[in-house]
Amino acid sequence: MKYVYGLALLGCLIFWSSCRNDFESVPSTGNLEFSKDTVYLDTVFTNIGSSTYNLKVYNRSDEDINIPSVRLGTGESSYYRLNVDGVPGKIFENVQIMAKDSIFIFIETTADINDFPADESRFLYTDQILFDSGANQQEVELVTLVQDAVFLFPEDLGNGMFETLNLGQDGDGNDILIEGFFLDDTELTFTNEKPYVIYGFAAVGPGKTLNVQPGARVHFHADSGILVANTGSIKANGLPSSDPELLENEIIFEGDRLEPDFSDIPGQWFTIWLTAGSTNNEFSYTTIKNSVVGILMDSNDGDETLTLKNVQIYNSANVGLLARTGNVYGENMVINNAGQSALACSIGGTYTFNHCTFANYWTGSFRSFPAVTLDNIIDETTGMDLTATFNNCIVYGNEQRELGLVPSSSSAQFNFNFTNSLIRFEDPNGDFSDDPNYQFENDLLYTNIALNLDPAFQNTEMNNFNIEKDVSGAENLGITPTSPPVPVDLNGTVRANPSDAGAYESIVFPDEGN
Repeated sequence: MKYVYGLALLGCLIFWSSCRNDFESVPSTGNLEFSKDTVYLDTVFTNIGSSTYNLKVYNRSDEDINIPSVRLGTGESSYYRLNVDGVPGKIFENVQIMAKDSIFIFIETTADINDFPADESRFLYTDQILFDSGANQQEVELVTLVQDAVFLFPEDLGNGMFETLNLGQDGDGNDILIEGFFLDDTELTFTNEKPYVIYGFAAVGPGKTLNVQPGARVHFHADSGILVANTGSIKANGLPSSDPELLENEIIFEGDRLEPDFSDIPGQWFTIWLTAGSTNNEFSYTTIKNSVVGILMDSNDGDETLTLKNVQIYNSANVGLLARTGNVYGENMVINNAGQSALACSIGGTYTFNHCTFANYWTGSFRSFPAVTLDNIIDETTGMDLTATFNNCIVYGNEQRELGLVPSSSSAQFNFNFTNSLIRFEDPNGDFSDDPNYQFENDLLYTNIALNLDPAFQNTEMNNFNIEKDVSGAENLGITPTSPPVPVDLNGTVRANPSDAGAYESIVFPDEGN
């Protein structure tokens, strides 16, 4: 009987609590406390929803309180949206907070810049969350910057279908389709007037050239990118910038999430894909960051297909620069933080790199690939010729061995040379002592190499690969000039003679104590 009575009592308690709509409370007296006085929602593109931000509201008193109203200052017409303690809306009545307790308010916004009374490409949009009214009213400010942009996206074909690009056929004869579209002639010049936001793959057609002007900002939605078709080209040629923070003349390719928390997150978009037969592709004073693969290059047209000068590639989920049977020239390049290799020259090809820094300080997951990988393998029995030359370069990272050389078992040529370069390759157990490709005393493969010396980078977590004067193992290691010459470094500093290896001449680091 006691057991039955206990169950009955428990059932009554559950029924009573489930039917209870409120609790004894007193009116708010304007003594609420907030986790923030102002909620900054950061920058959003017009008509693209923001991330969700939160505000915590505290009742520090010993009594349960009732807030008569919680509302947005502009009411239902506000571009902000609220969720107060689990309930969505813009105006709320009788919001209760128990003694010594708190509630969460979640805040989002989506705004159309064309609705604002100003002919501007950027508009600061503000509102308030108002708690109570009259003498007891308290406010929390809401602030966000709405940014206009040029949006490029595949055509909506209806029934949930969108325009696609045909990449050929798979082994079973099925079409390989990706969501994308060809840029028309009016879209083949990207200026610095407004940012560009790309959905899907924006393709440069055969015989066409995409010109990206200095100062342009190109943003990609998830799984999006640029594709350059056979005989097509991309020329993204920025200029040196006078302001190292604004980088007003730098071309920047990145994702479309503008919040600070996303500024260095890998894998937000896919890649810049230079497909087989694309030609005369150029990048200079350009930063590519937060992609799956920074640049993916397939095959070449027999001439130098890709030229990279003063280019930085950071935070690639897989590879920074992946060239398959490529023909690439690079100078003053920095690549860092890739889930696999910073640089992968695969299936042969022809490569020359002068004064480049290839580093990998990836910490996002286990990494089994070195910073630089060279191979000429097609399959188990066949390969393609490879010729790779590295002059005045740094190959380094947070693993013991940051150089991977994987020749084909076929008769295909596997020719490489590192001259006046700093390389990290530690082999404490002698696992590679008999491998002819890692005989660092062989002058035919390695000339004037600094092995396993600390380059003394300034701040690898911030992708700052300046090297410290009088400390770096790369200092005075370079030859001057290389062919072709690279007279100034990535900072625009004239190189000394002898020069330093890598993309930067050494500098005196600022005293952090001052």
